[in-house]
Amino acid sequence: MNKNKTGNAFDIKIFVRLMSFAKKYRLKFWVASLSTILLALFSVASPVVLMEAIDDFTVQKDLTRLLYYTIAMLVLLLIQVLLQFSFIYYANWVGQNIIKDIRAAIFRNILQFKMHYFDNTSVGKLVTRVVSDIETIANFFSQGVFTIISDILKMLVVIVVMLFVNWKLALIAFVVMPILIYATKVFQIAIKATFQEVRNQVANLNGFVQERVTGMKIVQLFNREKIEYDNFVAINEKHKKAHVKTVWYYSIFFPITEILSSIAIGLIVWYGGLQALGSDAITIASIIGFIQMTQMLFRPLRQIADKFNQLQMGIVAGERVFAVMDTESVIDKSGTANADAIQGNISFKKVRFSYVEGEEVLKGVSFDVRKGETVAIVGATGAGKSTIINLISRFYEINGGEILIDDKSVKEYKLSSLRAKVAVVLQDVFLFSDSIYNNITLKDESITLEEVKIAAKKIGIHDFIMTLPNGYYYNVKERGAMLSSGQRQLIAFLRAYVSKPSILILDEATSSVDSYSEQMIQHAIDEITKERTSIVIAHRLDTIKKANIIIVMDKGIIVEKGSHKELLKKKDGYYRNLYDKQFKKEAL
Repeated sequence: MNKNKTGNAFDIKIFVRLMSFAKKYRLKFWVASLSTILLALFSVASPVVLMEAIDDFTVQKDLTRLLYYTIAMLVLLLIQVLLQFSFIYYANWVGQNIIKDIRAAIFRNILQFKMHYFDNTSVGKLVTRVVSDIETIANFFSQGVFTIISDILKMLVVIVVMLFVNWKLALIAFVVMPILIYATKVFQIAIKATFQEVRNQVANLNGFVQERVTGMKIVQLFNREKIEYDNFVAINEKHKKAHVKTVWYYSIFFPITEILSSIAIGLIVWYGGLQALGSDAITIASIIGFIQMTQMLFRPLRQIADKFNQLQMGIVAGERVFAVMDTESVIDKSGTANADAIQGNISFKKVRFSYVEGEEVLKGVSFDVRKGETVAIVGATGAGKSTIINLISRFYEINGGEILIDDKSVKEYKLSSLRAKVAVVLQDVFLFSDSIYNNITLKDESITLEEVKIAAKKIGIHDFIMTLPNGYYYNVKERGAMLSSGQRQLIAFLRAYVSKPSILILDEATSSVDSYSEQMIQHAIDEITKERTSIVIAHRLDTIKKANIIIVMDKGIIVEKGSHKELLKKKDGYYRNLYDKQFKKEAL
């Protein structure tokens, strides 16, 4: 969104866009709106009846008529209560349903984002957008739009009634209005900037806490508790200062409105009292009624400034939410081909790719994998190995060249269909806070528990799962914290296996697990790669030796390609040197 708009008191484009979400609930919206209109009318009726009652009783001294006026006041009060209930219920109902729709829309959009977006965006800030910013939008409707409409209508009705009853007293009451309106305008402009700063600091705070809690093991291992605490204190201090700034503006504005309101009432009492003593033009009832109506006039104006802040906070939140919703970071889904029957032939043709513009990670990579073959990719860190497996699943868009599956560009396939036939086991296994069964099937109802058990037995991990409390229904907690790294890896293999992929991609990670888990993982790899096109980033010699082809990468290019025996024959070859340094000990 255009940052230059942030100084404006009100952004009409964001307002209109937020209001467009109310179309779906127009009936409830109009019920709430009608309630506000009627509430304004009946609220002003009370002081009018009060004036009539006082005038009538002081002249007629009729207790029966006074009783009627009292009953009328009670009826008006009951009507106001019912209208207030209708207004509060339906305004909040509309607000909650609208934010449900907006939250679903933004989350649906986030699910489609390219990985590049998540590489450059704080998770904590996204959480802020989806949760607290959208909750602020609910207040935009329930405490902002409807309340402001109600207060404006109430003020207009009060002004008309005051002018009709006694225009001179009305002008006396209005004399301080220009000052109050000007102060309200200045307050609104100043407070919007502070609200934006508050939302920024909330997002920063959420992002910081989320990252540190996720990486708490690293924080404690490297003895950074004090450093991170000091960093948190600094961010928390900025958050506090942003809030205090809003309090500062409130502490100035509200006393000003109270003083101006008191001045207006004082002028009415002074002028009205003099007129009442000198003639019958102004009655005591009129003075009492005008005091009550002046309070009804100034109180909504003060509340409008406060509720306008709710409106502005909703606008600011909407601005941020729409910025995420409007982000064009979605993988092209124009493909129409179905990948259900793919064989698994893969071709990279002069593929070029960069995460950061101008810094190529892959520099014209070309290779072919035939159906059922296992390809091992080796090379130093940063050579481009993981990038290759990310591109096959279209986590990122390539800059040049072409990636083909069964002689058809990956862009021609439906994205969901393609990913359904490509299973990926990453080095950093992610498990949800859920049962092992749900983590394996990812709640795919077409995969039964019996199928999962059969698959687990085939790759040799059924016995391990059954040793856990509740077996397949054991809750692994957040990120699989209740399991070892090896156990998480085994669950990931099973998850890939039950999806029955045509292409299997493994970022093998056995270097950090115990020997028992490593044996199980190696057995699992052997089983799930059988008769299936497999691309493996290899860290172990056993996996490399079993591969049909070994691709050796260095600095974004393929430097060697061939079988294990073929590559070892090259005395000064890159693979031979890598073998001597890294793999030779395993062979002994």
